[in-house]
Amino acid sequence: MILFEAKEVTKRFATQTALDRVSVSVPEQSIYGLLGPNGAGKTTLIRIINQITAPDSGAIFLNGRPINPDDVNSIGYLPEERGLYRKMKVGEQALYLAQLKGLSHAEAMRRLKYWFKKLAIIDWWDKKVEELSKGMQQKVQFVTTVLHEPKLLIFDEPFTGFDPINVKQIKDEILFLRERGATIIFSTHNMSSVEELCDNITLINKAQTILEGSVEKIRHDWAGNEFEVVFGGEVNPSSNGNFTLLSSVFDEGKSRVVIKASEPVDNNAILRAMTAAGQVLSFNPALPSMNEIFIRVVETKNKEAVKN
Repeated sequence: MILFEAKEVTKRFATQTALDRVSVSVPEQSIYGLLGPNGAGKTTLIRIINQITAPDSGAIFLNGRPINPDDVNSIGYLPEERGLYRKMKVGEQALYLAQLKGLSHAEAMRRLKYWFKKLAIIDWWDKKVEELSKGMQQKVQFVTTVLHEPKLLIFDEPFTGFDPINVKQIKDEILFLRERGATIIFSTHNMSSVEELCDNITLINKAQTILEGSVEKIRHDWAGNEFEVVFGGEVNPSSNGNFTLLSSVFDEGKSRVVIKASEPVDNNAILRAMTAAGQVLSFNPALPSMNEIFIRVVETKNKEAVKN
């Protein structure tokens, strides 16, 4: 079931087109990556979802019906920018924001204590926001975003200011929220996080959608003719007419080899050559990272735009 959908959304500001007929379909209880270079149009789409601004054309749907102002209470939005009042105390502010989302004082206190203890920030309750580091402020904002248990969560660069330990903690919490039924739109430049968290992605460049689909399928589609072969023992196969050796690393009793097959690809011939070279433990497509795909797709589209 599709929880959120944007259909042919276009938004212009004076002479600049921020979104040009962009469509996105986000399945229920999934983590959906909204990717793109700076200025691609991601933030504009997020602002439209949150009804901060409206599209010039196209439509936004939530739960299969056109989105309306009351749906704001069903959405949790963690912006990249800090949005806390610096002079207020952390607990006082979190309680205020929770009540704005419709929670009673008692329910807000119960949920806040749960999350503050879970993220080990209960000692910050009486501190002023200006006393906190950027990462600490981001943790507080994360709590206030998820506290009212919205069906749709939108995280815009949620790991900004975090060290690796806190990044892992917030990643775990995002996965926990999905398990509990939340649907998540995740905007980031961190492609390793995309591979870890996202089920599907849309890549926007210069206001247009240039790539979309499941992360797994996209990586396989962009695999090309490269393969990763793992051998038992130290093996360094020589290139031949069927393949070219790209790299070979020996570690902990195994050789991890990457080869590029010749066109047309004859997998059987390559596998025979590999088994002749040594004991083959695994033979799989060498999948490119989402970071590599991101760069290749954007650069290709930008070159095409220059030619036209």
